[in-house]
Order: sequence, then C-alpha cells, then structure tokens
Amino acid sequence: MHPTVCWWRYAWRAACALPTSTFSAAARRTHKQSFPPNSTSTRCHSSFFAATDVQRFCGAHLSSVSTEIYITPGRGSVLSHKHSVREFSNSAPTMTASKYQIAERGAPNSTDYRVYFKNENGQSISPLHDIPLYANDEQTVYNMVVEVPRWTNAKMEISLGEGLNPIKQDVKKGKLRFVANCFPHHGYIWNYGAFPQTWENPDHLDSDTGCKGDNDPIDVLEIGSRIAKRGEVMQVKILGTIALIDEGETDWKIITINVNDPVADQLNDIGDVETVFPGLLRASVEWFKIYKIPDGKPENQFAFNGEAKDAAFATKTVAETHRFWQQLVNKEVDSNGISCLNTTVDGSPYLVANDAADEVFAKSATGGNPEPVSEALHKWHFRSENSYSKL
Repeated sequence: MHPTVCWWRYAWRAACALPTSTFSAAARRTHKQSFPPNSTSTRCHSSFFAATDVQRFCGAHLSSVSTEIYITPGRGSVLSHKHSVREFSNSAPTMTASKYQIAERGAPNSTDYRVYFKNENGQSISPLHDIPLYANDEQTVYNMVVEVPRWTNAKMEISLGEGLNPIKQDVKKGKLRFVANCFPHHGYIWNYGAFPQTWENPDHLDSDTGCKGDNDPIDVLEIGSRIAKRGEVMQVKILGTIALIDEGETDWKIITINVNDPVADQLNDIGDVETVFPGLLRASVEWFKIYKIPDGKPENQFAFNGEAKDAAFATKTVAETHRFWQQLVNKEVDSNGISCLNTTVDGSPYLVANDAADEVFAKSATGGNPEPVSEALHKWHFRSENSYSKL
C-alpha cells in the first residue's frame, strides 16, 4: 500500500488505540472522518477533504480533516510507529493575518450584503488598495484576500466600483450568481480570491497570451488543506499559473499554497503540485473550461493549451499586474470605473483620511431582502457532448 496515498489509515488505527484520556472531550467529539461533497474516491489526500477547524492537542497538529494526523517534529508525538505516519515538517514561516478584521453589512444572501475590511485599529480600509501585496520584506510571501471558500458556490468578488471595495456577491439579471456543480466538482474546488494591489489592465495587450487584461485584480487559487473563511487575508507562496482566456480577455489564475499548510515546504514550483496533489492541476483546468456551460456559454479557452506555467513565470506576471495597479492608484491611467479610494497609499490622488473612509462604511446598507436558498445549489450538471444536463 503506497504510504503517500493511504498512510492515514495507519495513523487512524494508531490514534484509535490510544487511551481516551489522551484527548479532550471536544476533540473526541470532532475526531471523525470527513469527505468532501463530491468525493466518490478513497484516495486520501488532504487537499480533497472538507475541512473543519484546526485541532491541536498532545503536541500533535491535526490537519483540517481529523483523520489525517500531522506530526511536527520536536513538539512531541502521539504516534510512534516507525513507518505508519508520514511526517510533514513545515519550514515556512508561521504568519497570521489577525491585524485585519471584517465587518458584514446588509442581510446575507441579498444584493445588499457586503463584507468590509478594517485594520487592527478598527479603521475602514480597502482590501484592494490598503492591504499590501507582499507579506514579507523579501517579497516571497503574498497576501491573498479570500473571496470564496472551497466547496461553496456563491460567486463573491471584490466590488471594484464601490468605495472601499467591499466583497459582494455578483448579480446577473437582478439575481445573485452561483456557480453550478459540474460533476464531479462541487462549487469552487480551491479557496478562491485575489491578490491586493494588482490589476489586469484592460488596455494592455499581453505578449504571452495575445489578449488584453480583464480589468480585475489578479485571481488566486489556494490549494492547501484548510477551508478558509470569506474575507480572510491569507499568506501564500506562488507555485505557478494558468492563463484562462475568458471571453477574449486574459484572466490569470495564480496557483498558491498557504505558507502555514502542513505540506507547504514540499511545494515550491508547479511540478510539485502534481507530485503532492496528483490530478489537481488537470481538475483545475477542467473546472475553468466547463463551469459556464450550464449557463449556456461555450467552453472557456486557455493560452499555452492549458499548460500551467512555473513559479518564476507566475511571479513575473504578478509583479507586472502590481505595476499596473500602481499606475491605477496614482491616476497615471484611466480608472476604468474602479474606485481607488484608499487610506494608506502615499502620494495617491485618491488618498483620504480615516474619518472619510469610516463615513463610507457608515453609509453602507444595513438591510436587504434575502433571497430564498437556490435549489440550483443542490443540483448536479452532467456533461453530454458540448452541453450539460441537470439532475
């Protein structure tokens, strides 16, 4: 039996053999097997599980799936089998995003719902402009703003046209938008979001893709084991990128992993993704290719025949979109309908005082009429030739 596929079975058996007093009552209640809603496989890889809160006890770090036990060397051990447990030492620096807070406004599941951001002092900020792109001085770790947690369907995104750029749900024909469940995928298959202080310039013709930018911050896929929270600011490292061509526009998808993930030290470039998470790159390309078909749209296309580019290429692409953002926020180019209101960018013509930013937040909607839960969230779409049938 291959240890990288089913090593957890041994860990589970060993853990079950421990005295019950080893674990707290709360830990015993939550220590159970959990599979994602679209799983029909027994392959046991941390990226393909629905996550619960991270649990820590007896010096052992449990992944967000409680049957997968990760031992951090040097902090004790609950399992001593020499070949039973695969150890993951995380050499990446431990980082937190506790200095950022979110404030929800409006009724959830309504067109008035917004997620605003505040700094550690409780002052209103823009997640697009006031959260730094780089999370460390070496510029090797990045801040990712999580818009959509994995396995969810609501199409949440940073609102470009509104002051302070809160997260809101996209709307089409007056209705909230949800992505369809295209079998075997359930909702988004990664934590999905954007890099702050980036912008894909719609007037720039990309020399690699031959298409202009899509007027959005650059999109980010985080492939680690933990399900993030909406509005979370996560520290990630870049592994590579996919170049989606969405309705004729370049739409980069940067592939990353949380630097605090148990296997983060094993992933440093795009080739490592297939080694550690076999099949995930292929599934990601398929997801972007087909996810709009249930809405009556054709398959999306890709630059480079859908081949993922490496970390160096992706890093260069992100740096370029950061320069485009600098031009945007400094009013060197047309704003293209984007609100550039900010509280921290020195020299920006859009810089405002904290009081003015707080006033924007105070004027945001607090009500709203929640929509009924869409039945589409529980439907599967099965592909038949170039269309999807709904079950």
